[in-house]
Formats: sequence, structure tokens, C-alpha cells
Amino acid sequence: MTASPPSAPPILFENVRLIDPARGLDRPGRLLVRGGAIAGTDLPGAEGVPEGARQVDGGGAVLCPGLVDMRVAIGEPGFEYRETVASAARAAAAGGITTMAVLPNSQPAIDDPALVRHLRARGEETGMVSILPYGALTRGCAGTEMAEIGLLDEAGAVAFTDGTQALADARMMRLALTYARGFDALVVQHPEDPSLARGGCATDGELATRLGLPGIPTAAEAIMIARDLRLAELTRGRLHFAHVSTAEGLELIRAAKARGLRVTCDTAPPYFDLNETAIGDFRTYAKLSPPLRGESDRLAVCAALADGTIDAIASDHAPCDADDKRQPFAVASAGGTGLATLLAVTLARVHGGTLPLIDALGLLTHRPAALLGSDAGTLADGTEADLCLFDLDRAWKIEADALPGRARNTPFDGRAVEGRVLGTWKAGRQVYGQDAA
Repeated sequence: MTASPPSAPPILFENVRLIDPARGLDRPGRLLVRGGAIAGTDLPGAEGVPEGARQVDGGGAVLCPGLVDMRVAIGEPGFEYRETVASAARAAAAGGITTMAVLPNSQPAIDDPALVRHLRARGEETGMVSILPYGALTRGCAGTEMAEIGLLDEAGAVAFTDGTQALADARMMRLALTYARGFDALVVQHPEDPSLARGGCATDGELATRLGLPGIPTAAEAIMIARDLRLAELTRGRLHFAHVSTAEGLELIRAAKARGLRVTCDTAPPYFDLNETAIGDFRTYAKLSPPLRGESDRLAVCAALADGTIDAIASDHAPCDADDKRQPFAVASAGGTGLATLLAVTLARVHGGTLPLIDALGLLTHRPAALLGSDAGTLADGTEADLCLFDLDRAWKIEADALPGRARNTPFDGRAVEGRVLGTWKAGRQVYGQDAA
């Protein structure tokens, strides 16, 4: 972790709306930072305020924990032309994100303890973001031989996944869940049956047929979820499904939770803010994995956010080079950037009246942190002062060319949103905003 220098003056945030979902806190107040850590949120009058503290007037804006993004792909190592740790850190800071879990689909894959330690160190070097590396579930994320889960866990891997690749072999998934249970480690699956998805690029249905695009049935997600839920029941392992996007998949997870299985899931903003019509006339920025769904599935994702079935919202940040997207739709790379837009698009659910603000922020802070075994995502006294200050009502327009970071392939290009990050602090040091160093 990166801490403020001992000589850094204390910081007093005044005139802010403090929201800490981990503690159910939502009220006007003040917050004191000392030595890179939170030193208090209950500060009546001038009591407890050290002499020489730098004062930050929030103007009534929301001050919450720095966001915890549990699903981020970067290009380093191996694909630095798409994104580097440094460029991803800048984009994260602009989005109020101070902690991000990084997928292992790099070159080489993160299946070696040394690479886990290297990624954690690279995050610290930026001084802007903490990197929590996923360890590869199988060697090379190839799905044929289990990775050294115990050694990767010891090195600091926060969970185990083959990232953008589904682990298709049922026997291998059973072994992985069984072995990971010995470390109480979380196994994360990309829920899509590869044989049903092979060659597809859009959700199977009327739109894909009209555009002449090979389709992927929504059942590809539900079939993989159903299989792995049965394996989780068999092994009693901890299982998490990433970017769930269909009503059927969510209903399976909802029922599994009711039965007491150790299962969780996340989704990403495209799956509750967009539907398949966003691909328009072969708009490759909206080609994602899983593909955008029909409106009934989008509404089901919104409902699952509201009823607690979904445990976290992740950016699903997947940077692509411009040349990867400037291809015919069927062969263009799938993926969209999401770090800088994660908060604003999530807040659309708040402004739409379907999700309370404190619940939305919980899905972006302490809930993903808890899944990953991190102590981030709270304003509790003594914790590292990772903070996000944002104006809930400030309107702006997402423009791909203006986004920070190396890649700008956002499916939200042209989207009008409300909610703008004003400042981000990492361990008490401002890393984004007007006064950032």
C-alpha cells in the first residue's frame, strides 16, 4: 500500500455528504485524514482538528470510499499496446477507483507467484491504485492443467479464474473447486458454454438474424451456470460468476443462494444500461463478451441489482487497440473500456429510482472488497484513506476520444450521464482532481 509521506499535513474534508455503505452511514459531515489514514468521521465543531490541516470544502458533494473494481483487464504484461498499468491507473483515478482486481489473461498468464508479486508492486509504484491480481485457475488459462493455486494464494492472488475464457472441462472445474476450498479461495467463472458460443458475436435472435451475424444463444450462459452450481454443491467450494447478463442465469443464482450454496455474482454497466440494439449498424464499440442482450434480460439485471441477487458491479474494463475494433463486426475484438465511466453509468440506476444511492455505492465498494478478502471500501477509522469525491447531479457526456487511458473503446460513446468525479485520493494523497499532484 502507498501511504502519504509522514510530513504531509492532515486533510479535513468539510461540507460533504459522507456515505459509507459498509457501516450504513449516509449523512452530512466532516472527515479527517492523518498520515494517509482516516482519523475520524465524527468531528463536532472544531474538536479534534489538528493545527495546519489542509481544508477541502466539498460543496455538498458525496465523499465515499474509493471504488473497488473487481474485474479489470490490462495489457501488461505482453499487450502493452492496449493498456499499461500506468495508463489504467490514470483511468481508474479519473473514475474514483482506488483498488482494482486484474485478470490473469496476459502474456504470460498470471500462473506464476512471481508475476502475482510483480503486479502488486506495479500498482504500488503508480501511487494511484492498489492492484489485486487474480491467479490463473489453469496453467496459461488454457483449461487443461490446474495452476499452483496454493503457491499463487500465498503470493497474494485474491481469487482464481481463467478470466475471459470459460473453464469448459467439468472434471477440471470440480478439481479446481475442491482444491481451492482447502484455501477458502474464490473460483471465478466466465459463464458461457464455449461450444455454444463458438463463432458467435451477438445474442441469437431477430436482430442478429437481420444483421446476418452469427448468434450466441442466451442459454450458453444458463447452461454453464447450471453445471457449475451443481459442481459447487458437490464440492462445497466458493464460486463466483462474472458479468452475468441473462434473466435465466440470474434466476439460477437466486435459487442457489436460497439453498445456501456459497455462490456470488457480479455484472457490469453495459448489461443494465444497454441492450442489443446498441450494436446498431455493426457498431464494434458495442461488441462485448458476453454480448449485449435483449431488453427483457437488461430489465432482469436491473431487478437483480435491486433485490440483492447481484453482489457487485465491476467495470469489466477490456481495452482494445483501435485496429482491433476497426474490423468487420464478426471479426472485431470483443470488449469495452469502463474504468472512467463505471460510477457515472451506475448512478443512472440511482437517478432512475431503481437503486438507492447507498446500495449502488455498496456494490462498488465494500461488497466487492469483501468478496476479494480486501479491507478496502470503507471510511472506518484507521483504514487507508482511499476516497472518492463526486457530484451526484453534475451532467456530462461520455466521449470516447476524451477518456483517460490508452484505450478508448467505450460502448457508451455519446451517452449523457449525471455524476462526475471531482477528486480521488489514494492513501491520503490526491491522485485526481484540480489539486492533484
